[in-house]
Formats: sequence, structure tokens, C-alpha cells
Amino acid sequence: MDEVALDQAGTFAEEQGPLLDQGLLARISRLDIAARKLLQGKMKGEKRSKKRGRSVEFADHRPYAAGDDLRFLDWSIYARLDRLMVKLFLEEEDQHVYVLVDASASMDYGRPNKLRYALRAAAALSYIGLVNMNRVGVGVFSSALDRTFRPERGRRNLRKLLRFLEETRPGGRTDLAAACKRFALEHPRRGVVVLISDFLDRSGYEDAVRYFVARRMDVFCLQVLSPQELDPPLAGDLKLADVEDGDVTEITVSGPLLAAYKRNLAALVGGLREFCHRRGARFLSVSTAMPFEKLVVEQLRLQGVVK
Repeated sequence: MDEVALDQAGTFAEEQGPLLDQGLLARISRLDIAARKLLQGKMKGEKRSKKRGRSVEFADHRPYAAGDDLRFLDWSIYARLDRLMVKLFLEEEDQHVYVLVDASASMDYGRPNKLRYALRAAAALSYIGLVNMNRVGVGVFSSALDRTFRPERGRRNLRKLLRFLEETRPGGRTDLAAACKRFALEHPRRGVVVLISDFLDRSGYEDAVRYFVARRMDVFCLQVLSPQELDPPLAGDLKLADVEDGDVTEITVSGPLLAAYKRNLAALVGGLREFCHRRGARFLSVSTAMPFEKLVVEQLRLQGVVK
């Protein structure tokens, strides 16, 4: 009986090189993070919120009330209608972009490797956010929130952020709920949340998504799976070892068994998609066989994550 080793399907250590090359940076530098909700930040920045302030973009009028700043009276309306009306403006404020990457042991699988692909996606989205003056924060997790990169803005922080991602190493069990709860508590300001994982968590994914939806975040779940998971190249009598908890299962791989596996995986993906859509979150499941540039430039645009 054969024992299936993970390194037969590729490991994170096998893939080297920069997360983002110069050609890709040039192509995605014109993109921006697309928020479906009007989000409120703390400082004046690049993104519009519903908060009324003193920026340059006119929004509406309201009747004058005692104590209003006379500089914002609309004298043209007064001349025409003999009514005192105050101009209202949309204040320009920061948009926060949060990217969470699953670095648990189950992500260290596949050719191309799932974790490497996930880190590249995190790097690309973070770069797009930084060059558009969003505040970008990143979390790396497994059974807990292992490491965080506090929100920063501006292209000057790109090298530091890429170094943070490149220092990630796989390991540990998956606990989506615990990691996302901790991150949500540590980052209460509303923004766009991108959760990148294979979502292969025995405890489920529901609570993880709920933590962000309940805080009125703009949520996007990116599921990363390998070609070997989608279509396992297995046959015969095998021992399968769970990389996260060490459980070993002896199986005989047959056509009906593979068909049942694919149905179960399709049910997992479909259930996650439906769960996200019911709660107003965006969702995309992608194979690492998809060229990475196609993911960023085409698929994320189609999903409305970038524009």
C-alpha cells in the first residue's frame, strides 16, 4: 500500500522568486480597489464617504440654521429665491483595505503551490491599495492570527509589506473563525476585507465571514485550490495523511470514489458561494492553474474587486 506524501503535489519551498515582477506591477498600477459601500475613514484621503465635510465635491443643500458657517451660504440661491441655503460637500476620507492570508499547513500543497499563489494575490491587492493611497493592513493566520502588518498608506510602504509577506511560512491547523474574530477586533474601522484561503476548515467558514459582515465590512472571499485537489491524480490502494492533524486513512481509489469526492468538493464550493452571496459578500473560487495575471487583471475585475 502506497503512502501519499504532500511533496508529490508540490510544496511552498519549491517555488522561489519575487511575489510581483515589474511587468505585472506596470499592468496593475492603473487599477484601484473597488468598494461597493461608501466607507468612512478617519483622515481626509482619497475615498468618498457619506460624511458631510468641507471638501471640493458639492453634494446638496440644506436650509440655513443659526450658527452655520456663513462661508458656505449659497448666495446665488438667495438672489433667486430669497432663501438662505447652506452648501453641503462630500468629505474625502481614507479607505481601509484589509487582506487576510491563510498560511495553515493545508495551504502548502499543489503545483502551483496554493500558499505561494495566495501570497501573490495578497501582494497584488496590497500594492493596488497602496498606490491609490488606501490604508492597507495585512494578517497572516493558521489556528490563530499569527502576524499582522498594521495599516499603512502610500507606495513607499510597498517594500516593507512585500518583505512581511515573503517572510510567511506555512504551518499549523486552520481556524478561520478564531483568526478572523481576532483581526476584526483589532481592526474595527470599516473597510474592504479580502479573505484568501482554501476554506478547508473542519469547523466551517460561516463564523469567519459573519464577523466581518456584522461589522459592515465590504467582504470578498477568494478560495484558492490546486489542480491536484480539483482532479486528484490518484489510483489504487493508498494511505492518506492529513497534513494538519496527522490522521491517516487507508483507501482504495476507484472511479466512484473519485466521483463522490468531486461532488463533495463542488458542494463545499457551492455552499460557500451561496453563503457569501446571501450575506452580501463577494466570492471567487480559483485554481492555481489559472495564470496569475489573468486572476488579477480579468477575474478580480469581473468580480468587482478591482476597477
